[in-house]
Amino acid sequence: MLLALPFPAIDPVAIAIGPLAIRWYALAYVIGLLGGWYYARRLAANASLWGDLRRPTLADIDDLIVWVALGVVLGGRIGYVLFYNFDVYLAQPSEMFAVWRGGMSFHGGFLGSILAILLFARRRNLSGLAMLDLAAVVVPIGLFFGRIANFVNGELWGRPAPDFPYAFVFPNGGPVPRHPSQLYEAFGEGLVLFVLLALAVRRFGFRRPGLLGGMFVLGYAVARIVCEFFREPDAQLGYLFGGVTMGMLLSVPMALVGAVAIVLAARGVTRPRAAALETRSA
Repeated sequence: MLLALPFPAIDPVAIAIGPLAIRWYALAYVIGLLGGWYYARRLAANASLWGDLRRPTLADIDDLIVWVALGVVLGGRIGYVLFYNFDVYLAQPSEMFAVWRGGMSFHGGFLGSILAILLFARRRNLSGLAMLDLAAVVVPIGLFFGRIANFVNGELWGRPAPDFPYAFVFPNGGPVPRHPSQLYEAFGEGLVLFVLLALAVRRFGFRRPGLLGGMFVLGYAVARIVCEFFREPDAQLGYLFGGVTMGMLLSVPMALVGAVAIVLAARGVTRPRAAALETRSA
């Protein structure tokens, strides 16, 4: 006997004003960026979290959000083209720029945002690792709303789950009940990771550059790998080998980098030397 919940009929267009249509997915990006911006400003204003590190000004945070937004969009699109559908885009190069048709890679957006943050920190004479830590604490906000938007759009659905009482029959996922893996990811990659990092920033602040960033990278990789067991792999890729998906494969190096960053930060290796601090304060 198949068990399934009716999929909520939610219009993918959140707001329509004449010919202008704002979709839930785009709205999730906006809410994530604005929520992250607001939270980052509050953290930057709290001097007790930064110790002897130079902290960013509120104006720095205002400017950083633009850099991060560009890094996420460009990196996410480039990552999707390279990792998930390269053959198709190679045959039709113009489709690489059709971002309104969907297709974004978290791992690509992650790398793009890291590059943008490091370039920004270098230009403003700030600690690159500390700025990555700041971004890491706020990123789960965007992940949460992004995964909710995936569910609303009925995309990135889970694997068949005919005996699971909370499975859904997605509009474009065939007649088989499936795991709502988007909600699992919203919970693990978004809510749980946000709470853990919020507790960590209250305990450690940004005084150990790289610690919070390492915790985020490791935490996201673990959550993503777990959720991949319930998520249907991309149709054009399927399972790579032995049940491994592309999402799992890309998360393994993330986990290793995160673990190394935590160890180095805990040992004080990443703390800037006193001479460097004096130079930055001058």
